[in-house]
Amino acid sequence: MKDRINLNEKLGQFSRHWSPHTVGEFNGHDLMVVKVQGEFNWHSHADSDDLFLVLRGELFIRLRDREVRLKPGELFVVARGVEHQPYALQETHLLLIEPSGTPNTGNAATAAPRTLI
Repeated sequence: MKDRINLNEKLGQFSRHWSPHTVGEFNGHDLMVVKVQGEFNWHSHADSDDLFLVLRGELFIRLRDREVRLKPGELFVVARGVEHQPYALQETHLLLIEPSGTPNTGNAATAAPRTLI
């Protein structure tokens, strides 16, 4: 990265939910922002953990044995291979950090395309 990144400015460049946008790279990982609302599908990532950091709003992550609630400034890591379903009752903004090329649905055939902003 050559310059600073303003996450609020990047989040202002799109409106679609559940479509991560890559804002930078770090040691082979994508730094992504995403807006979420409603439910995402149950899925897992066989090869990587899944990090969620709430910037604005409130995120819930269903796991098979419990549910995690995250507020702004809180993060949670879902371990590789663990099924989970994130959802938000109102629009919520997140920072995600994942190995580059990780499909957001856990399946390359159904994943959102990598979008750089």
